[in-house]
Amino acid sequence: MAESNTSNNVLKVIDLNIGYKNKSITENIDFTLKQGELMAVIGVNGIGKSTLLRTMANAQEALSGNIEVDDKSLISYTPRELSSKLSVVLTEPLASKNLSVIELVALGRQPYTNWVGTLTTTDKKKIKEALNMLDLEPLQHKKCYELSDGQLQRVMIARALAQDTSIILLDEPTTHLDLFHKVQILKLLRSIAHNTKKTIVFTSHEIEMAIQICDQILLLNGKDNPFGRPQDLIKKQAFERIFPDDVVTFDATTGTFRIKK
Repeated sequence: MAESNTSNNVLKVIDLNIGYKNKSITENIDFTLKQGELMAVIGVNGIGKSTLLRTMANAQEALSGNIEVDDKSLISYTPRELSSKLSVVLTEPLASKNLSVIELVALGRQPYTNWVGTLTTTDKKKIKEALNMLDLEPLQHKKCYELSDGQLQRVMIARALAQDTSIILLDEPTTHLDLFHKVQILKLLRSIAHNTKKTIVFTSHEIEMAIQICDQILLLNGKDNPFGRPQDLIKKQAFERIFPDDVVTFDATTGTFRIKK
């Protein structure tokens, strides 16, 4: 039986081909995400993880295929409409680190404020909720240049959360973080997805962590790009084919990679 529009499908990618100026990087990308799911996009360097994220954010055009947000084609949304559906955290450095934490988080409310940028009671409530959820209230008046990499990453996620969209896209949210802070950020993302019912997609090199923490994984391999629950991808031996097996092997029992000695 076909699923109805009440199935909570929030994001759907259909036969997508991504790249630049008609030069394809990766094609045959298909997946569907429901409300409140956390998905990692994994794969080797240069396979198209960031390109896929930018295409899903409508920052660059797909070469072919379709992306649907709430059963409506991504390209049919106006920029303002899309900014109330989808928020993005990219790896580009901040334009100004002179902003305070609360000022940066408040920028997430721009799609909703009037032309002079006045914050309403609702705006202030969303900002406070985002600061609370990311445990940033003690830091809210600090300047962003005073923060550690891990703290700044939490601020960027809080800004996306304050935007109050049904979808949050993050490009490499754990880059430059140590193991503890990588785990902390990924657990936060899972908590946000499950507790607020937002659908969160992030790109990552942290394959073993993604296997442990995500609801769904998209493995870009340049061929069939398998998608599914981590345990199902393990059963299909999808992870065994990521790296040359004379260098690294995947242990399906533990969900970890072993260096071939």
